[in-house]
Amino acid sequence: MHTVVLTKGVPDFREGQVSFDEDGHLERGKTPTVMNPNDKHALRAAFQTKVRNGGHVSLMSMGPPGYKEVLQEGMADVYADDLYLLSDREMGAADTWATAMTVATGLQHLDEEPDLVFAGFKTADGETGHTGPQTAWCLDWPTITHVISLDIDEEARQVRAKRLVDGDVSEIETVEAPMPCFVVADPEFEPTYRKASHRLKHKDLREQTQERAENYEEHVTVWDHQDLNLDPDYIGLDGSPTIVAGVDPIPKAPSEREATHVTADDDAGMEQVLDELTPFVAGD
Repeated sequence: MHTVVLTKGVPDFREGQVSFDEDGHLERGKTPTVMNPNDKHALRAAFQTKVRNGGHVSLMSMGPPGYKEVLQEGMADVYADDLYLLSDREMGAADTWATAMTVATGLQHLDEEPDLVFAGFKTADGETGHTGPQTAWCLDWPTITHVISLDIDEEARQVRAKRLVDGDVSEIETVEAPMPCFVVADPEFEPTYRKASHRLKHKDLREQTQERAENYEEHVTVWDHQDLNLDPDYIGLDGSPTIVAGVDPIPKAPSEREATHVTADDDAGMEQVLDELTPFVAGD
């Protein structure tokens, strides 16, 4: 089994990490980049497949050289055997379609065709959810979206998955698809390890990948557009049909907040805090 997980670097939107300019626009150069949170659900689904069915897990991203650290984050936090970065200036400023074209070519460039490709539900910045399904379309592979659990029948070359219907947590259906196949993991996805042997293997593999992540650059393969034999006219900004009509400024967080400092030995102050919080605890 060879599984590939697609990921993207996004701004770290945690409070205190995001930098805005005077017009309220996000300053990406001054805001740390992290692995897209939803992609970790996809990586956990791939890791479950590794534990249960064996094989190899690759993590792939398209972006600037700094995305190596995003790949390292995925390797250390969840699991990956090796890492692939598609990167050069010709790929820059791509929309989801140009990204999908590039990533599909990267997948075809691997030594071994993947059995499964996992993608996250959507990114924290663009939130389109397009790249995974568009990449599958480029390869003419089936896609299962909103997946919350899955099982692999290697002999039959089939994926059996439970998915949310239209993303509705109250309605679940079971579907099957032949491999190779794309799987878009829903945030509701929860990996399961029913056997004791699976749980032991999970522990061993986690220890191995954390050690590997310390020297992650030894496990990164970087391909530019020439390596992938891609025409610059069809990738990056030139290959992107999307036209952005406008951008709404991101609201700036308040620079100061009113706060009351209360120490543990301030009986009157603690009583006031308790009186203010009690209605919320009671649900009023």
